[in-house]
Amino acid sequence: MNHATVQIISECFIKPEEQNHPPFHLAPCDLAMLSAHYIQKGLLFIKPKTPTTDHQENPVESLLNRLKDSLSRTLVHFYPLSGRLTTRKQENPPFYSVYIDCYNSPGAKFIYAVADLTVSDILSPVDVPVVVQSFFDHDRAVNHDGHSMSLLSIQVTELTDGVFIGCSINHVVVDGTSYWHFFEMLSHAFRAQEKNPEIPRPPVLTRWFPEGYGPVLNLPFSHHDQFISRFEPPPLRERIFHLSSESIAKLKSKANSESKTNKISSFQAVSTLV
Repeated sequence: MNHATVQIISECFIKPEEQNHPPFHLAPCDLAMLSAHYIQKGLLFIKPKTPTTDHQENPVESLLNRLKDSLSRTLVHFYPLSGRLTTRKQENPPFYSVYIDCYNSPGAKFIYAVADLTVSDILSPVDVPVVVQSFFDHDRAVNHDGHSMSLLSIQVTELTDGVFIGCSINHVVVDGTSYWHFFEMLSHAFRAQEKNPEIPRPPVLTRWFPEGYGPVLNLPFSHHDQFISRFEPPPLRERIFHLSSESIAKLKSKANSESKTNKISSFQAVSTLV
């Protein structure tokens, strides 16, 4: 099963519906992440069992079309994710600056792929199958690669009985909290299916700069080799922990009972257990 391959069927780039944005300048804490890897997380779903007929659209094709449209509308609010990193430098006087060009960019990447695997093939093994790395477009890439790679890439991999949606986002642009914020707002746009939906929590795009500095920062380098390093870790074992809805319900009930309350959520109960 680890020898299964992922076949790319199609790929395209998605731009926000509004594209006239100025350069997006990065703060010191952003630039410090240029050597780190992209954030990559995924969601695994059971494929709808609706039979396909000549008069009915393929459910996966419908999913792809809706996701593309939802992504375009979500990027209106998260427009830096549609850009590319750009370095501006000069020798005299010395100047070196990295920022996001939101205009001269093809946009965020969207990929459709297939794999001859089942949901059980992914969840049943004790260790995460190596093939899961192929469910992400930017596996092993570092953030500085955002000069030539998209800052956001979404790969939809169709399995025999499921769908895996893998999302890779440049760590210079987002942290863990804002990563899931984007995913949540994409889901909101997907469910809303409105032309220009209002999102409940717009992103915070304002960057913090030390007093007297920014928004353009002059880095003390002349070439990226002076500050970009690539680290290849030794073979690691990755585990998937799966809790059924029944187990989570029992865990939540026990946590609330022992604490004599009814305010502990399922997420809080699971997080405490972990």
